[in-house]
Amino acid sequence: MTHHQPDFVRADRERWLKQYYFTRAAFSIAWVAAAFAAGSSSALIAGTLLVLYPAWDAAANFVDAQRSGGLGQNRTQALNVLASLATTVAVLVALQITMNLVLAVFGAWAILAGLLQLGTAIRRWKSFGAQWAMVLSGAQSAVAGGVFIFQASTPAVPSIATVAGYVAVGAIYFLVSAIWLAVSEWRRRARQVQCE
Repeated sequence: MTHHQPDFVRADRERWLKQYYFTRAAFSIAWVAAAFAAGSSSALIAGTLLVLYPAWDAAANFVDAQRSGGLGQNRTQALNVLASLATTVAVLVALQITMNLVLAVFGAWAILAGLLQLGTAIRRWKSFGAQWAMVLSGAQSAVAGGVFIFQASTPAVPSIATVAGYVAVGAIYFLVSAIWLAVSEWRRRARQVQCE
């Protein structure tokens, strides 16, 4: 009985990760759709969406860390929660000043959150599948953050569409990870049926 316990725990956490990645992909796709549909024509909606995204990221990382052993065992995610909450407040303040500052805040957050996501994926690599996509996502986020900071320093006034492109790419990575885990689970079950 005890021999199968680690396998059971691993399978349960992998199922959770699959569900988590699908949920994050779905939210990001809905956010991008809202950004393009209404955010570009309404400053209020755009501002609300820009505040909502890091707040959602904080909540998502908190729940995932709790389901994966707690914040104490998931330091990178604990830091990500704090960074995302701080970004939520910073975006609220920046919206009162300029969109360039909002983009700079998103840029700094994308770098930090990307590196923390990269750390989380590397830590999970040995235990769970699909982490290569999360590694790529974290690295891409850090690069995008640098681009955001550069764009924010130019005279051009950015729009929510700039951030929406970044969120859309992140959605693809989450979707790929979720599908990868779903296929892995299906293959594992197929092997178990054959063994029986």
